Amino acid sequence: MILATTDIQLLTPQHWKDYELIDCGDFEKLERFGDLILIRPEPQAVWPKALGDAEWNKRYHIKFRGRSATSGDWLKKNPKIQDRWHIQYKNNDVAIKFRLGLTSFKHVGIFPEQAVNWDYISESVRSFKTENPKVLNLFAYTGGASLIAKAAGADTTHVDSIKQVVTWANENMEISNLDNIRWVVEDALKFVKRELKRGNRYNGIILDPPAYGHGPKGEKWKLEDHIMEMMTEVVQLLDPKEHFLILNTYSLGFSSVIVENLIKTAFPAVENLEIGELFLQATAGPKLPLGVFGKFRKLAK
Repeated sequence: MILATTDIQLLTPQHWKDYELIDCGDFEKLERFGDLILIRPEPQAVWPKALGDAEWNKRYHIKFRGRSATSGDWLKKNPKIQDRWHIQYKNNDVAIKFRLGLTSFKHVGIFPEQAVNWDYISESVRSFKTENPKVLNLFAYTGGASLIAKAAGADTTHVDSIKQVVTWANENMEISNLDNIRWVVEDALKFVKRELKRGNRYNGIILDPPAYGHGPKGEKWKLEDHIMEMMTEVVQLLDPKEHFLILNTYSLGFSSVIVENLIKTAFPAVENLEIGELFLQATAGPKLPLGVFGKFRKLAK
């Protein structure tokens, strides 16, 4: 017997001029952010490099060297290279800017594969008949999804437990010539529970939870322990007439089938459900998998 399931999609950003995955392999990736080319660790790149070490060493400007499992240093070919720089993202609806930076934990301030979800957000907000639709971005990091939602015309709330990244997101808002995003430094699950008690509703909700994390008061987050509770609570915040929701997970143990089960269990009335995997297509050939997503939307008739 063959059981029917939702078709699995494989999606990658299509039109980002300021970002390029050049190559990946041997547990590293070679990426261009604007005019700078970086080498960073990548645990999922278990195959050999397509271009080889000599070509990588010729091309890169900055390379990350780990000192421990969670931190490291950046090595610059030219010491005059700045630690901070700007790039732009633009789709058919909106344009936003990011301030990137070299952090001690190998990140630079964006997850490029999320551009696929940003397109879905701007398209959804622009399709709503609701005037001033409300969008909630949970585990919101430096605010890519928040900026897109705001630029598309949504009343946007950005929630993250780390004050420094919320400050970074606010800087991204300012250089994108946007304003009035609501910033909330709080544990995401606590915020959702409080919003339910207040009777608030949202037309769009984005969840991009980490595998592990901590709230501002030491609250512990572990994806497999808390995601079902979060999904059960958060779907109750959706406006019943018109909404979208995106769930994105990075945990290596989470498959698209798990995400499908989570959404269908938490929200049996789901319409237009899409399930799949995000990846980055390297110019040199390989595909780099970088997360599993589930998303759905309902538009007013």
